[in-house]
Amino acid sequence: MNKNNQFKSGFVSLIGRPNAGKSTLLNQVIGQKIAIMSDKPQTTRNKIQAVYTTENEQLVFLDTPGVHKPKHKLGEFMVNQALDTLKEVDVVLFFIDVAEPFGKGEEFILESLKKIQTPVFLVMNKIDKVHPEQLLERIEEYRHHYDFKEIIPISALEGQNVPVLVENLVKYMPEGPQYYPDEQITDHPERFIIAELIREKVLYHTRDEIPHSVAVVIDQVKERPDRKTYVQATIVVERNSQKGIVIGKRGAMLKQVGQEARKDIRKLLGTDVFLELWVKVQKDWRNKARFLNEQGYSNRE
Repeated sequence: MNKNNQFKSGFVSLIGRPNAGKSTLLNQVIGQKIAIMSDKPQTTRNKIQAVYTTENEQLVFLDTPGVHKPKHKLGEFMVNQALDTLKEVDVVLFFIDVAEPFGKGEEFILESLKKIQTPVFLVMNKIDKVHPEQLLERIEEYRHHYDFKEIIPISALEGQNVPVLVENLVKYMPEGPQYYPDEQITDHPERFIIAELIREKVLYHTRDEIPHSVAVVIDQVKERPDRKTYVQATIVVERNSQKGIVIGKRGAMLKQVGQEARKDIRKLLGTDVFLELWVKVQKDWRNKARFLNEQGYSNRE
């Protein structure tokens, strides 16, 4: 505890357009991979809760799905998740990619922010990609649209200014309890993170062919007598042609996905891992409420 025996704690929501780098920031703050990263928009589908704890404070981060114009039920769920968190937190981080121009997406988010009383920080990510003069121009541009409590330029990937962001967040946190134990860094079960690590590899290797038509279902996680963890998972796609892409010629793509995912899962679990992957077609799964509910994409608490 600190000198005054005051422990500060609170909740922080990250909101922004898809691919602004919110998941990258979370992994940087926590120091471990809990949110998957991809150069494809709409990678984050669930509200990831990450927990940062020190002797004097605890910050609980909600990494929301990127706000975008929804085209299906899954898209509607993702946008509703993002906007709902604005009412539940102590600080909102409005995350932007400073190298991208101001557009309708930013305008839509700012209109939502004007309806809440929560303090809002503007987090200008990817400053390593722009000239300092351009950064100053972007700051002035955003100041014109909203009265932000703090404006903090960072590079989430490089870790630049991330400690400054954390320090400023702590200043806005109320005195409160420690919600999670010291060692806990997320509220998601290991099965969820394992599924996300597999999905990340599929997204990375299939690029344009299967942008968001993929889900991963964990069928089994079992520790075996030889101390290896056995993981069986099914990759779900929407069309037969996508199944062929994920499997690849003579199974090469599926093998590569499995090898890379196994490395990340091994780091997560701290044990040797035997990973078995299957691919299944579930036509139009993103519009099927029952399947979405089973995978945790439900607006009901």
